[in-house]
Amino acid sequence: MRIADKFAELGKKKEKALIAYVCAGDPSAEATKEIVHALVKGGADIVELGLPFSDPVADGPTIQAASTRALAAGMNPDLYFEMAASIKENVPLVCMTYYNLIYKRGTEKFAEDCAKSGITGIIVPDLPAEESDELHDACKRNGVDLIFLITPVTNGARMKNTLDRTSGFVYIVSRLGVTGERVDVADSTKNILGRIHTDVPKAVGFGISNGQQAAEVIKAGADAVIVGSAFVNIVASGDNVNERIENLASELKDSCRE
Repeated sequence: MRIADKFAELGKKKEKALIAYVCAGDPSAEATKEIVHALVKGGADIVELGLPFSDPVADGPTIQAASTRALAAGMNPDLYFEMAASIKENVPLVCMTYYNLIYKRGTEKFAEDCAKSGITGIIVPDLPAEESDELHDACKRNGVDLIFLITPVTNGARMKNTLDRTSGFVYIVSRLGVTGERVDVADSTKNILGRIHTDVPKAVGFGISNGQQAAEVIKAGADAVIVGSAFVNIVASGDNVNERIENLASELKDSCRE
């Protein structure tokens, strides 16, 4: 399913989107498939499947640890695409990873492998829009959305260029720093949402971990909330993982309904 189709479907139901992140291969490829099923059962509309990398600079300790566990368990790009292809949930799958892995595989092959395995979007936190020509063109040829990030310090011509290049949705980083759960919603979130003018859906991430925070972000004008570390922490606990994942997804999704 394409990301645009999902947002169109949600628009008809007057709902906003819950985008859930998990690290593929943490604790195993088989477990990841069950976790994705629990996310969708709980109400996740789009699932980000992190392709683990040894130096995840945008991620905080929680997702860094998940990447380390996944790599130690044997996750690699070949296994990642094989696992993604075996997921049969009726939601868009998005790959979140770092540019080294894409560059090593080759931009054209990476985009082709995404399309063949049912992944319809790519997020690359360490790839600036200004340097994305090669991957942007490869994604376009293969019908894969390339999703860019806007941070609290993105402005002027750089924001325009980023918005011109992003498709699927634009990933709004709600605060400076790395990923991870926070106790509040950053004041900068409303400021950023007010400065972004685009027809592309606006998805806010970094720091959201419960229904109350998700509701605040939706009220501020977001079309979607992105939640990662809260799910990854449940996976890391090893305690009743799938049921707790489903319950948290359900709580967050309730905040995405008008």
